[in-house]
Amino acid sequence: MLNFNEKIIFKKFLIDNTYFFLFVSLSLTLIVWVIQAVNFLDFVSEDGHSFKIYFYYTLLNLPKIFSRIMPIVFFTSLFYTLIKYEENNELKIFWINGINKVKFINVLVKYTVLFFIIQIILNSFLAPHAQNKARSFIKNSNLDFFPSLIQEKKFIDTVENLTIFIDKKNITSNEFENIFLKDEISGEQSQIIYAKKGKLIDYGNSRSLKLFDGKFININNKKTTIFNFDQTDFDLSKFGTKSITHRKIQELESSTLLNCINNYYFKSDNSSIIYDPNCNIEFISEVKQEVFKRFFKPLYLFLVVSIVGFLLLSFKESYIYKSTRTFVFFASIIVLVISEISVNYSGKSDTNSLLAAFAPFALSLIFYLILINRLTFAEEKN
Repeated sequence: MLNFNEKIIFKKFLIDNTYFFLFVSLSLTLIVWVIQAVNFLDFVSEDGHSFKIYFYYTLLNLPKIFSRIMPIVFFTSLFYTLIKYEENNELKIFWINGINKVKFINVLVKYTVLFFIIQIILNSFLAPHAQNKARSFIKNSNLDFFPSLIQEKKFIDTVENLTIFIDKKNITSNEFENIFLKDEISGEQSQIIYAKKGKLIDYGNSRSLKLFDGKFININNKKTTIFNFDQTDFDLSKFGTKSITHRKIQELESSTLLNCINNYYFKSDNSSIIYDPNCNIEFISEVKQEVFKRFFKPLYLFLVVSIVGFLLLSFKESYIYKSTRTFVFFASIIVLVISEISVNYSGKSDTNSLLAAFAPFALSLIFYLILINRLTFAEEKN
């Protein structure tokens, strides 16, 4: 149990570290979000979605971005706070007040549990839910920016199965001249439409091109049929964007992924899940990778805190202080890189999955015991 003075000291350290973590993580999240938002402008300029859809889609990527940068910021905040406290002689106040270094490390481990739980929640619930919600906005979009995609004297194939060519365009009235449309109905059936004039008509939730003075050219199994028309409506609502609208594995609920693995390993008949769009056994390796990323990768936070704890083995006047600091920094970076690599490694085979899941727990325990042993030996020596 911590006494009153120890609680005050630890509270100050943890608050300072938390403030630094929040400042850096929010700053980096915002920077990455802005960069991604610029890249996502293709949704408007090329895929025909509105700025409203674009804004919602980019905004819903924030939980994913935060969860990805959280481990590196967690390491950076602990490393920076401990170095700052050492440089300002604040750690000496800890030791003068009788705080045991082993107790200090145990408090940091308990503190890490909070970040572990936050990352589990982000990885397993918030980020997948937000990404799925963002995908639904794209899926339900009715190409609000379709008029801006149509450019003079250019073939536009942004809309799936439809190619458009406009000779002249009146921006203010959305009227066009010399229009060519190619509708890919099926593999052997297509329709080419030419019209001298046309106008984009908005019917609320749907759009159509009202075409005047043209002809249809129907191609079916290499047979061609041609007939003229004075006026016709070409429905655009049946066409969708080329943006990916089906759910990706990282957008599925954790319960779906766990159920998929349960069915794969513990049900004798896997044929029932072959045609399940949320659980295709052909992609079971990707499912295992996603499960590892959500539930086991956060365990590397405990390995990071154990490695950062080695900073307590030296003080700034010591000749090994700089080398210890360098070791802790690069060792932690290597651990974070390994945690990313292990995601792909975890899905290659069942053995790899077990090793990848067991590794962060085992390594964290090993480094923690080594650290505790070294700190105990150092305090007994002093």
